[in-house]
Amino acid sequence: MTNAVRASETPFAVAVSEGKTYAWCACGKSNKQPFCDGSHQGSEFSPVMFCAPSTKKVFFCGCKQTASQPLCDGSHKT
Repeated sequence: MTNAVRASETPFAVAVSEGKTYAWCACGKSNKQPFCDGSHQGSEFSPVMFCAPSTKKVFFCGCKQTASQPLCDGSHKT
């Protein structure tokens, strides 16, 4: 398996809206981080869909190493 590109050293804080679906970039190559722009085409990566359970601020993973895709689990600290 190919490793994802580390897009950021920190998570992306995003205000999400209840019921809206977001496509998180899993490959790290998107120019619209933390969201997918199709840059993964031709690779083994696919975006991870996230449906916001409520309107609030969430932290999408920027290092692409989280075990809790698409949300940050602190993996960028190691």
